[in-house]
This record gives sequence, C-alpha cells and structure tokens, in this order.
Amino acid sequence: MFHRSRRLLTTVLGTLLLWSLPLPSWGLEPETPPRMALRAARLFDGKRDKVLPDAVVLIEGSRIQAVGTGLSIPAGTRVVDLGDVTLLPGLIDSHSHLLLEVDAESGDALGPFFQQSTAERALLGAKLGREMLEAGVTTVRDLGNSGLNGDVALRNAIQRGWVQGPRILASTRALAPQGGQFPTLPPPAQPLIEQEYVTISGVEESRRAVRQAFADGADCIKVIVDNGHNVLSLEEMKVIVEEAHRQTRPVAAHTTLDESIRVAVQAGVDSIEHGYSLPDDVVTAMVRKRIFLVPTDGPLDVCDAFDAKAVVKERCRKNLTKAQARLRRAVAAGIRVAAGSDMYLKLPGLTRGQASVKWFLAYAEAGLKPVDILRAATLNAAELLRMQDQLGSVEPNKLADLVAVEGDPLKDIHALKQVRFVMKDGQVILDAGAPRKRVDAATR
Repeated sequence: MFHRSRRLLTTVLGTLLLWSLPLPSWGLEPETPPRMALRAARLFDGKRDKVLPDAVVLIEGSRIQAVGTGLSIPAGTRVVDLGDVTLLPGLIDSHSHLLLEVDAESGDALGPFFQQSTAERALLGAKLGREMLEAGVTTVRDLGNSGLNGDVALRNAIQRGWVQGPRILASTRALAPQGGQFPTLPPPAQPLIEQEYVTISGVEESRRAVRQAFADGADCIKVIVDNGHNVLSLEEMKVIVEEAHRQTRPVAAHTTLDESIRVAVQAGVDSIEHGYSLPDDVVTAMVRKRIFLVPTDGPLDVCDAFDAKAVVKERCRKNLTKAQARLRRAVAAGIRVAAGSDMYLKLPGLTRGQASVKWFLAYAEAGLKPVDILRAATLNAAELLRMQDQLGSVEPNKLADLVAVEGDPLKDIHALKQVRFVMKDGQVILDAGAPRKRVDAATR
C-alpha cells in the first residue's frame, strides 16, 4: 500500500511539473494582429466641425493606429478603398430596448410581456441587434424591459461571438416605485411587474436593489423616477446614485414630471431620459452638474402610424412640437445631448436600426445642426456611457468602430440613412458598396 501511494504521488507531481513547463513552440511565432487601411473621400472624426478630405484610417487588430489625410500605408497592409463616402465613428444609441418589439399599428405595449418568455425575447434581441449593427449603430445602452436579465444574456452572447450585434451596456431590471411602470395594472398582473422591474420603498431597499443589479451583471442603472402616479423620494434617489457611482457606473433617470426631474437632478444622476418636463431651474442645474439630456422625441410623421383618427394625430403632433421646443431651449442653455431612440416599435418598412436612426434625424426638426446631431450620437454618447477613452471619435488607440455613408452628413444629416460600410472592433460587418479592388500595399 505504501509503495502504491508513493508511486501515485510521484506520478501526480510529475504531471504537475510537466504542466508548469513552457510548451515547445515548434517554430511557431505569435500571430500578428491583421492590419487594414480604410480610404474614403471624407472623414468626420467626431471632434472637428468639418470633414477631413482624402482620409486614411490605419487599423491593427481591433484598434485604430493612425488617422490622416493621404496617410502613408505600411507595406503588407490590406487596403479597402471605400470611394466617395464619409467615414465617421460608429453610432451609439443611449436608450434602446432590444428585447422589446411592439407593433405600431396595434399599440399593444403589454402583449410581448405576456406572450413571450425571456428566452424568446433574447432571440428577438439577437435579430434586432443585427439590424442595429447594419444601420451603423455599433453600441447601445439597453435600458430595461428585457425580462429577467435577458439583456445581460444577449450582451454576453455578442461578446462571445455567438451572434453578431452592437456592443451592449445592460441595465437589467429597472428600479421603480410601487407599480413599476404600470401602476394601474390589476393584481393578477403583478408577476409581470416583478419580471420587468425591481420595486423599491425606502433607502435600504434602494441600496440593495442597486447592489443586486450589479450582481446580476448590470453595466449601468436605470431608474423609473416617476410612473405618472408614484415618485421616488430624494433620499431614495440619492442612495441609488451614491451606490452606483461608488462602482463608477452611470445612472439613467426616466422622468416625465416636474417633481421627478427635480428629484433626479438634485440627486446627481448622469442622464435625464425623455425629460418632457424641463423647468427653468432644472435646466440651470443640469448645465452646472453636466447632466446629459437623452431626448427620445420622434419625427412628426410618426404620428401617422398610430391611429387613423385626426384628433389623435393632432394631439401627437402637438406633443412632439412641444418636445422639440424643449430640446431647442435645452441646447441653447448649454445642456449636453446624447442621442437615444427609446425605440421599441415595429415600424412598417423599417428595420430596428433604420427606425432608431430615424429618431436621431428628428433632432433636426427641433433645429439642431448636423454636427451637433452627429456628436450626440458619437462623442457625447460615449462620454455618457463612460467609454470616451474607447469610443465616440476616430483617433489612435480607440476601438475601430467605423461607419461609411454616402454623401456628407455635415451638409445633410439624412446621409446617415445611406450606410455602405460598417466595422466593429476592426471586423467588417457590412460592405454594401460596389465591388472594389483591395490591394496588398506590399505589392503595389
């Protein structure tokens, strides 16, 4: 028995020793990241107010190495000449709902919650995420209505390469007052509220809910500060912000009432979502605290999709016109805007990505300049997501998220609808242009 034990111990120790030794390379060298050069007639880098002509972007692996006009291309680099297009940073949607799709004509917002499991909705999210990516949206902040952590599952699947989609910052279930976002639902529907929201009452419940969200995999916190009836208290909001910021994570605050937006701004949230009510005293505080506004106002023509009754269309247009005036006032006061679509509708003839970009273009109806709209969907959004060192502009060391569109979006923002090329993390996702000659710079 003693000899057998000694032999076994010797075998185990020998195996461990072999594992600790470096593996032979057999002449193999570490793989060099692929190098690529993109050429385009124009480039909007996210920072300048004008385009860079005859642009070249050098990419190695997943990151940008150099940017410039007529830049010299190293030998051995794969060259893609995109032709007469404008290159710009990958777009960012700061307020998305990839696991929710409501038919615009039916208007049945609760149907998907009752009829689809979280697993089904995650699969739907994979489809909608691909549509976002193909429209040039390479990053989204997904703000709830995703079932029990379905957004985290979709984010992880994309990160692992199981499916293609935008980079996702997930919020998990939104924190909310009693009743979630549907305070008038009858008692039998309470399980629906628990599936979509974490209802809180009191400071300690608020703190616990934030910690649980991070344990569930949240990248940010979404708070329904008011649901039209109930409003979270200032003390509850302060502890939510304090706990999230302790983990260096941003807080997005859904607000629709004067009272709720005042509470959210006083608590120091990172962004006001919607903000249909924007009192003058709140505007001043938002500028001072550098709180972003994420306006989710749609274009006026969306009113035609909901109802055939003229009175409903008129009310819709009146509300949107009021929202546009609020956005103009906010921008004039110095509030920074990050683009967010809040898109959950299935609009006839449009993919989810096309519908989301259509919402960005609606900022032009409020009088925003093309350069301001582009920054709202790139540089500003990246800062809100706390990813400005990785995304939002085309410059060295940032991730190679790039979109090419026909025309010049600085002259006509509607050029964003004409996407011809999409790259995420240095990988070509879409190349819809005519066949082009790709050359190896070493053989030119």
